[in-house]
Amino acid sequence: MADGDILSRIDELVSEEHELRSRAIGTGLTSDDRSRLASVEQQLDQCWDLLRQRRARVEFDEDPDQASARPVSEVESYRQ
Repeated sequence: MADGDILSRIDELVSEEHELRSRAIGTGLTSDDRSRLASVEQQLDQCWDLLRQRRARVEFDEDPDQASARPVSEVESYRQ
């Protein structure tokens, strides 16, 4: 997946996240909506991580296509 594709996916996920969060303020979220929001947040973390990996590989003259999406369990356990 190219950087542009990753950024497009991030844009889609951010739009969906904003829509879900705006519904949470107004009418509230169903349990399905809450599950979907958690999934969207995890996918966003994975996309950002993949993009960072690709950019780091480019910076160090490595092939960015060798970067791969890491499992949610790994990405979510990073320390901030």
